Amino acid sequence: MKRFLIILSLLLMTNIAFATPYKGDAKTARIPAGTRFDLEFMQTVDTMVSQDGDVCNFILLNDQKSGSNVVLPAGSIVRGCLSKVKPSKICSRGGVVYLDFDHIVTPTGRQLPLSLGLVGVTQVTYDGGIYGSLGYGQALKDNWAKTVDITKKSTNYGLKAGESAPGIQYLTAPVCALGGGLGGGCYLVGSSTVDLFKHGKDVTFIKGTKLQTQLTQPIDVPVN
Repeated sequence: MKRFLIILSLLLMTNIAFATPYKGDAKTARIPAGTRFDLEFMQTVDTMVSQDGDVCNFILLNDQKSGSNVVLPAGSIVRGCLSKVKPSKICSRGGVVYLDFDHIVTPTGRQLPLSLGLVGVTQVTYDGGIYGSLGYGQALKDNWAKTVDITKKSTNYGLKAGESAPGIQYLTAPVCALGGGLGGGCYLVGSSTVDLFKHGKDVTFIKGTKLQTQLTQPIDVPVN
């Protein structure tokens, strides 16, 4: 009889467990991909001194809302690191830094992984690094553009100088063009020689620098 009562009790407990399933009441608010995240550097980043793996944290500057409700307020912390740092080198090769955005800390202390892409940053490598200068090839192009600009300005100066007397521009324009060409050529040779031996530009973000990013994948933020 005792064994029968034990078996009956076990059966009743099993029925109650299956008849009353647990119900989750967690609620989330989705922030869609493409949403702008305006960030501010919490520390200085410089390819001259920063190292691979250095911590790099940011302050969120704009409230993130779901409808009319703020789910990630301004002041939230976005945590990340410098996944790779390349200092500048000779031949005008600039520094490169790769930012890795890891997660954001919610007001309740939860850590939500997030994926952010850069917005409005023009000097970005094909694999997402931010660079200071492209190297000697780019330096040559810049020097040539400056040489052309010097020649054009000198020629235009000669044309305007000849406006005071009819026909004199046929003398002043060629002379000024020749002088501009010589000056531009000297600039080209001199600057291009210097660029062979000097370091390129380093990437520097001082503390407080603003950075525009956007979500590349949506995130679901717990709201209860």
